[in-house]
Amino acid sequence: MKVSVLTLGCRVNQSESDIIEGNLTKLGWSKVGLTESPDYCVINTCSVTAKSDYQSRQLIRKAVRSGAKVIVTGCCSQLNEDAVRNMQGVFKVVSNANKSHIIKMLTDKDKSSTFIPVNRSRPYLKIQDGCNRTCSYCSVPLARGRSRSVQVSEVVRLATEINAAGYHEIVITGIHLGSYGYDLKYQVKLSHILKLLLKQTRIKRIRLSSIDITDIDSELLELIQDERVCRHLHLPLQSGSDKILKLMHRRYSSRDYITIVEKIFKGPSSLALGTDVIVGFPGEGESEFKNTKRLLADLPITYIHAFPFSPRANTLAAKMADQNASLVKRERVSELKALSDSKRRAYMISRMHKIVDIIIEQHGIDDTSIGTSSDYLKVRIPSNGYPKGTLVGVRISGIENNCVRGELVRNLNPIDFK
Repeated sequence: MKVSVLTLGCRVNQSESDIIEGNLTKLGWSKVGLTESPDYCVINTCSVTAKSDYQSRQLIRKAVRSGAKVIVTGCCSQLNEDAVRNMQGVFKVVSNANKSHIIKMLTDKDKSSTFIPVNRSRPYLKIQDGCNRTCSYCSVPLARGRSRSVQVSEVVRLATEINAAGYHEIVITGIHLGSYGYDLKYQVKLSHILKLLLKQTRIKRIRLSSIDITDIDSELLELIQDERVCRHLHLPLQSGSDKILKLMHRRYSSRDYITIVEKIFKGPSSLALGTDVIVGFPGEGESEFKNTKRLLADLPITYIHAFPFSPRANTLAAKMADQNASLVKRERVSELKALSDSKRRAYMISRMHKIVDIIIEQHGIDDTSIGTSSDYLKVRIPSNGYPKGTLVGVRISGIENNCVRGELVRNLNPIDFK
């Protein structure tokens, strides 16, 4: 049987899709594209914004036109089950809670609890799902439920298997990653699992996905100085205005955010810092936006993901007064994008002539390869002779658009992907 597994949205979604795809491949199914007449198409949808809902519907329609039996799961179908179920050609809608059951539905076999390699050079390891927070703009808790953590022993076992499969990096991910462990019988914290992974595995790079500043304590600050923890953090800001942060029900002030960033940068200066910002939230006037832009400009941030506020059904923010016009939101997003481009380029310049390790992820048609460094730079090197997943040492030698160029450091031996 042939299957297409298509994914929109966050790394948690991608991790879940990898499990579905890996298990089906192990059981003899062929992974194909929509143009290759799949028997089934599994679509893992997203609903973080109205645009995500639109993209999910478009992808469903495209899959239906391929002639496949279309199975839809993910947050969009969770929050809009009847509407998705009634779309022409949809074979089945599966809830987020039953997502892993898709494997048994198609094969009559239960999901394997063993890590199965997928076509990804830096595998995602989901250790947590759901969220107990009540941010006024967010519908994810409605779609994902309350916070749930993977058992400590299971996380370590899967990370060990990923390492044994020859991978050199794992990306630790979750919906609210910083809440890891609080629901377990013997409560632990994110710092606890990170410490165990550093102690009990030999994986060369461990990358943390997005975490809130309220979840960063002194122990985690110490652990991220370890050379095996990637020199990259993503800390959502959402707004630099305390007024807007309160309306968002975020649990920190702009001063709190600044304090955490200052503590982080007492460590390695090469650390790359990314952030998320919601632009045009209800009540955000010109002064509130300027506060956000000024804060972002002053902080050592490497890149900014700016999103226009998108009202989500059944959230408090959707009912708030002082909604901003679409044009205002677009203009503000453009301003922050320009600031992000400037900051990203400045960071690239600061890394010129430095030696970094990259993991090969893509091969170009021009006899080049592209890899990702510990500090999240995309680096192009003049060779496509290395298999995907290879770890190589390069010296950064130039900048081209959103990528930097690198030259292979001859006296560093590449570690072949197994």
